Amino acid sequence: MEIYSWVLMSNHIHLIASAKHENLSDIIRDFKKFTAKKIFKAIQDNPKESRKTWLTLALSHQNQIWFWEDGYHGEEVYSKRFFDTKSTYIHQNPVRAGIVEKEEEYLNSSAGDFHGIRKGPIRLAEFG
Repeated sequence: MEIYSWVLMSNHIHLIASAKHENLSDIIRDFKKFTAKKIFKAIQDNPKESRKTWLTLALSHQNQIWFWEDGYHGEEVYSKRFFDTKSTYIHQNPVRAGIVEKEEEYLNSSAGDFHGIRKGPIRLAEFG
């Protein structure tokens, strides 16, 4: 999988990504399954989690973990201009949420890479 732009918020994630050798929807499905199980286990195993009972009820339905919304909202990025528009939207999420004043201040995104001020934890592919 190649990732071109991303932001991780407290309740959602945005990515511009492509799959090299597999179907992107399969990768997203597996990512959601893996992360849901890991997060659920981290909640269960944390003795300091005061909301454990509530979170267990909220995230469980019919013996399954329900952490992510069904599906994903994929759009084909067909031009550099569209890519720039989508990347700006992605990077502005923490600004719109009032977490930071400037998108490049937010550490959980690729904005620092785009502004040339730091390398993030995910190596970005170059679009185009």
